[in-house]
Formats: sequence, C-alpha cells, structure tokens
Amino acid sequence: ITHIFYGMGFQVAEGPEVELEYYNFDALNTPPDHPARDLQDTFYISEGVVLRTHTSPVQIRVMEKQQPPIRIIAPGRVYRRDYDISHTPMFHQVEGLLVDRGVSFSELKGVLYSFARQMFGEQTEVRFRPHFFPFTEPSFEIDARLRLEGHDPEWIEVAGCGMVDPAVFEEICKSRGDELYHPDKVTGYAFGMGLDRLAMIKWGIKDIRLLIENDARFLTQFA
Repeated sequence: ITHIFYGMGFQVAEGPEVELEYYNFDALNTPPDHPARDLQDTFYISEGVVLRTHTSPVQIRVMEKQQPPIRIIAPGRVYRRDYDISHTPMFHQVEGLLVDRGVSFSELKGVLYSFARQMFGEQTEVRFRPHFFPFTEPSFEIDARLRLEGHDPEWIEVAGCGMVDPAVFEEICKSRGDELYHPDKVTGYAFGMGLDRLAMIKWGIKDIRLLIENDARFLTQFA
C-alpha cells in the first residue's frame, strides 16, 4: 500500500500511539459529547490522554508543523474497545491527506480509483456511497466489487474518505496562529482504510482474530 501511494507522490508520516484527546478528537471536529469519546469505545490512559483510535491525529500534527501543500499517508497501529470476528482491540490503519489550493473531490476519486485497481486488479469496479465523518464534508464510504473465494463478485467496503471539513482547517489556523490553512485559501481531502480488513479481503480470511492469535497453522500459510 505504501508503494502504491509513493507512486502517486505521497510521503509517509508517523505520530505517537499514546495521544492527547485534543489531537485524537477535538482538532478533528469531534466534540466532547460524541459517542466515539465514550469509555466503552476508547482506551483512556489518563484524563485527556488516550490510545489513538485512528491515525488521523498524524494529519493534525503534520499540518501544525508544515506549510501547505501537504501530501502524506499515515500508517500505524490504532486501538478501540472491540473484540469479535471482525474487530480486535489493536488493529492497523493507513490514512491519507492532501491539502493544496483548489483541490477537488474529482482528484480524490482519481487517487482512490487508481489505488483500488493497483491493489485488487485493473478491472476492479469502485463506487462511492454518502456517509458521515466528523472531520470531512462531504463524506463517503468506498466499495469495491470483488470476487471472494468461492463466491460471485460482490460490493465490499474498503475505505472511507471525504473533503476536509473547513472546521478542521479553522482549528489548525488557531493552533498555528496564522492563516496558511484558512479554508478560503486551501482545500483538501482525506481517506482512511483498515489494513487488517484489506488483508482479510485479499486472502479470504474469515476471522480477524487469526491475525493476532499466533496460531502457527495459520501463520505458516503466509511464510
């Protein structure tokens, strides 16, 4: 995945896994009463400090330090309080951010069409469905039409995306103390996908817990 996005001009950025609530929620337009901030969904280390629930905080940290244009992906471990056939308390995401003057949704579509076809094959069909994320507007979920082992092709969710919400840029301006990221000056898009989920799709793995349970019978299939 990193190789695919390198080919489209993205650079890798990293950030801490133990994160301040400000970067994980507040700066991403997720207010204190949002369900994602509930103790049942998020691991709290101490007051105001969490295990990051996504790698989006890296986007905020990069914008605080660097001037636009920005073109990054942020792969890494993330943490949520889930454990079942399709969720684990620790999993992996890669998120992307592009900010510049005059960035359009059509550019985002082009990047994600290209990614899906490089990842799953040149004939892969892709569709965008309206969705909601606090930090993008408009927001979409992305489905790819894929043939899983032993089944006819079906639409499978592979990522989420959208145009960066102006409220996020306004918060960056406050944090930086300048107007370089003012929504009247720049636009941008962001996307995110679960790496574990993509691995499950690509290799027909039915239970995400197999990825972390160290069963040698499972692991030796990928040696």
